[in-house]
Amino acid sequence: MRHVYLDNAATTPVHPEVAEIMQTYMLEHFGNPSSIHAYGRQARQAMETAREHVARLIGADPAEIVFTSGGTEADNYALKGTAWANRDKGNHLITSQIEHHAILHTCEYLEEDGFTTTYLPVDQDGTVDPAAVEAAIKPSTVLVSVMLGNNEIGTIQPIKEIAAIAHRHGVLCHTDAVQAVGNYPVDVGDLGVDLLSLSGHKFYGPKGIGVLYIKKGTRIIPVQHGGGHERGRRAGTENIPGIVGIGKAAEIARAELSERVAHLTTLRNKLIDGIRAKIEHVRLNGHPEQRLPGNVNVSIEYVEGESLLLNLDMKGIAASSGSACTSGSLDPSHVLLAIGLPHEIAHGSLRLTLGHENTAEDIDYVLEVLPEIVGRLRAMSPLAR
Repeated sequence: MRHVYLDNAATTPVHPEVAEIMQTYMLEHFGNPSSIHAYGRQARQAMETAREHVARLIGADPAEIVFTSGGTEADNYALKGTAWANRDKGNHLITSQIEHHAILHTCEYLEEDGFTTTYLPVDQDGTVDPAAVEAAIKPSTVLVSVMLGNNEIGTIQPIKEIAAIAHRHGVLCHTDAVQAVGNYPVDVGDLGVDLLSLSGHKFYGPKGIGVLYIKKGTRIIPVQHGGGHERGRRAGTENIPGIVGIGKAAEIARAELSERVAHLTTLRNKLIDGIRAKIEHVRLNGHPEQRLPGNVNVSIEYVEGESLLLNLDMKGIAASSGSACTSGSLDPSHVLLAIGLPHEIAHGSLRLTLGHENTAEDIDYVLEVLPEIVGRLRAMSPLAR
């Protein structure tokens, strides 16, 4: 049986070169970068080299890179750190209804601490209207946070416009770019954002390591206290194996980015066109053009998403119905509901996310298997009759 992994938005396999360098820093060069002896100096040098690689990938200065335990911590740091640091100015945040729960739940937490949040709606393609951002800004607004590429439907947001609007009003702008960095061109200077979150395991690096980009001069305070690590911005002994891992993954991604984008876009379009041609009553979720290169999200009417996933898994195809962080929930995706899908159609969603290791033959196999599964499930469904 053929095995096809199409859940790269959940996580990617670690690149062999990444695994190799990480093992070296677990077994041989294991020093604490805060130590002054040779072992520590060696670890610190490796950490700073990795910081440079990550900075180059997103067009930042190395001093603007803070290592975290992942995208969730980076999002928490961005929102809490700026909200608390700018409390004397105001207590209002702006975000969108389709953010990752690392953003939505952090906003809810800050609301318990006296902040208020405006959750902007999106259109049927999942796009935030920059004019709505401007209309929502108040004198008390301290931060706008809108994700760059949606983790479920793949829609790319007009972050450059949103950041410019925020800055015209003296408001900071953060973007959760976890799904984009390493798989889509990202330049913080071009975007104009003050803060940006990314995560290693979304672009062939290890889990448990992420980054918050903090533009020089941004008013933010630490949310984790202890030692003076990361120039006093994030306490805790640095995860050197993870850091050298994300550094190597960033170096590889920068070298291969144009090739990756072209490859993923070709396979994505082949998959979308094939599904539409072979299966009736299918809706593509997300923007048809402004979407992440490797993202395909469709709603297939008259079938249930979980049944689709189980049947695909039995055929060796790994897929998902939405964010891996909410896969245990029986509720329909908040993202799909926000773009206007009714519950019964949202429950029939399928997310197929591609990686650079996928081939045209993989897509052919999916297009052979998926219509058969849909036909079988619809034959058993009273809704399809």
